Amino acid sequence: MTLNKVCVAATVCISALCSSALAQQDVLPDIPKGTIAVHLDPIATGMAAPLYGISPPGDTERLFVLEQNGLVRLIQNGTLVPTPALDIQSRVQPPLNAGNANDERGLLGITFHPGFNNPASPGYRTLYTYHSELIPEGSVVTYPAPNNAPQNYKNVVAEWKMSAGNPNIIDPASRRELISFGKNAGNHNGGTVAFGPDGYLYLAPGDGGNANDVGPSHIEPGGNAQNLSTPLGKMLRIDPVLPSLTPGSTDPASSNGQYRIPTDNPFQGAGQVPEIYAYGFRNPYRFAFDRVDLGGNGDLILADVGQRTIEEIDRVVLGGNYGWAVKEGDFLFNRADGTVGERSPGIPDGLIDPISGPLGTLEYDHGDGISITGGFVYRGTAIPELYGKYVFGDLALRNLPPRVDGRLFYADLENGTIHEFLLPQFAEGILPDGLTVHGFGEDAFGELYAMVTNTPANGTGGIVYKFVPEPTSGLIALAGLGCLLQVRAARRRNA
Repeated sequence: MTLNKVCVAATVCISALCSSALAQQDVLPDIPKGTIAVHLDPIATGMAAPLYGISPPGDTERLFVLEQNGLVRLIQNGTLVPTPALDIQSRVQPPLNAGNANDERGLLGITFHPGFNNPASPGYRTLYTYHSELIPEGSVVTYPAPNNAPQNYKNVVAEWKMSAGNPNIIDPASRRELISFGKNAGNHNGGTVAFGPDGYLYLAPGDGGNANDVGPSHIEPGGNAQNLSTPLGKMLRIDPVLPSLTPGSTDPASSNGQYRIPTDNPFQGAGQVPEIYAYGFRNPYRFAFDRVDLGGNGDLILADVGQRTIEEIDRVVLGGNYGWAVKEGDFLFNRADGTVGERSPGIPDGLIDPISGPLGTLEYDHGDGISITGGFVYRGTAIPELYGKYVFGDLALRNLPPRVDGRLFYADLENGTIHEFLLPQFAEGILPDGLTVHGFGEDAFGELYAMVTNTPANGTGGIVYKFVPEPTSGLIALAGLGCLLQVRAARRRNA
């Protein structure tokens, strides 16, 4: 049998954090079970609340995993290293209340500079975190909460260097604060920082918290997400390197002198925040770029946490307006009472709806979850039938008390369909012990990890699961892998 025929045969064979606790609206069909079965291999247990994992560029041995409580942990060659790479618990607690399983603050994001391994790069041995801190008395934040609302804490992007003497330790004395956002409410903090294919750093603070994009720190009329005078509810883009280290750049330095602002950022008018790349988001907790180095197209895929009805997946483009709080998903939204009205794809004009295809739209209602947890486009080789699908989850199927039963999904970015993974290892195919899904990780090979827990950030219920093939599907996976490698080889020849 030729390889092409094997590929065809294999294909045939395998063919937020927080949302409102108000009553759900059931407006969309239930997410069906899919045809892709995976096995979840627990490679780290006894953690608190792991919520994100990433490898430095080209590093095939290490996965840096965040714990919400303020620890950067290291999984090296599949084993959890006992000593944390970084401990900033004293910075993030408070404001994080580690005993509250619903607290959305803490250590939320990490990324490595593209020049991490290049001694000639200003980003050599450099990484960045996104986390919550108290505001020291007498200090200022880059962007205070709107309306002169009380500043109860700040969210910060900080730069760090790896220790010169130990490559597994982040130097705690190397910290440099780039940009900060004053916060009044404790929720809707976003969480991800990531470098795009263009070499710039992207981050997405939430809309400021509360519900309906309304509250003491929300601008009227319309709310923060639709107002270009605040960074809240936006996707931001910056060059995070200290400007004195990039004297040849044509990008202007920020007002605080700590980073540069890309000249082609779309909103440079009077009173507009020049860091804005796109807007109209509620709580864009997780986003990721489709890995170009592994055959992806570089698209920015974002999961925006809905309020009480719709969770959505967006493809983010320069200057795009993603609708909140005019819309929730592709439904019209009523800011007065927090309900959705008519389903209205494409209307009003100028708003970008969730990703859609000929078979559907990438959104679901609260009959299937309460808070979308974004993940990654799968570009690994272990599970060929998953290649190119967007892997994500939902925090929990039920809200209070307490939040339980997280879910794992995959989406077809071309067809516009969502399916639930088959998990044969667990009873009834659901995660055991009430585990909730807080995040995902991606290693250098493009293999993925689910970050789950059933305890608060001061507990020990956290698990890092690696997605691996279901053992019974090994022969089919092998055939699919051959097909995938053939496709990749063809792409390299045509590059």
